[in-house]
Amino acid sequence: MSESDGSGVATLLELQEQDLALDRLRHRRESLPERAVLAEHERTLAGARPRVAGLRERRDEVAREERRHEDEAQAVAAQATAVERKLYSGEITSPRELQAMQSDIDSLRRHQRTIEERAIEAMERREPIETELEALQAMLAARESDANAARAALAESEADIDIEIEAARAARRKMADGIDEKLLTEYEQRRARARGVGAARLVGNTCQGCHLYARPRARSRPATTAAASWW
Repeated sequence: MSESDGSGVATLLELQEQDLALDRLRHRRESLPERAVLAEHERTLAGARPRVAGLRERRDEVAREERRHEDEAQAVAAQATAVERKLYSGEITSPRELQAMQSDIDSLRRHQRTIEERAIEAMERREPIETELEALQAMLAARESDANAARAALAESEADIDIEIEAARAARRKMADGIDEKLLTEYEQRRARARGVGAARLVGNTCQGCHLYARPRARSRPATTAAASWW
């Protein structure tokens, strides 16, 4: 480690403290509890939305099947009714022909009942799907409302911290203006390499940034005097 003297040292150490304060503010912003609450709601929503889409698809598929059977049953019923009308119209007098028509009616009615049973089966499959879908949609709506509230709360908290961050940045700019450009550049480079710490006080023989012991050397100041330490 080497010591750095001059009038800019004190300001450089103040700048380091200001940078650390800014880092703490940024960390505070990223660690807001509202952010975790919002993330939890968004995870729940992300998991629920595909389930809702899947249930809707299943419901619609079964509903289409149900309608298809209902339409077919109505068409067969209409056919049977038309034959019945002709049977009882008195237009047909041949016993054999009348018997054949009655046989057709019986066959059509049986087919109608079979199709109606299929429609009922489809309806019975659809109803529990709709019940599950309605419950999931209600939960989804509640979660979306909670997420919106959390998002608004997060934005408010972020705005409060952003005011502090901007004030801290303004103070930092003012401090940086009073430091030699070369010294400031070296500080910035070291800070980028050392996890945000570019300078620290050297009190006695101990660096307050890395907490390492420095071998005593001859200096023009008492050993207890603070100086800037680089690493």
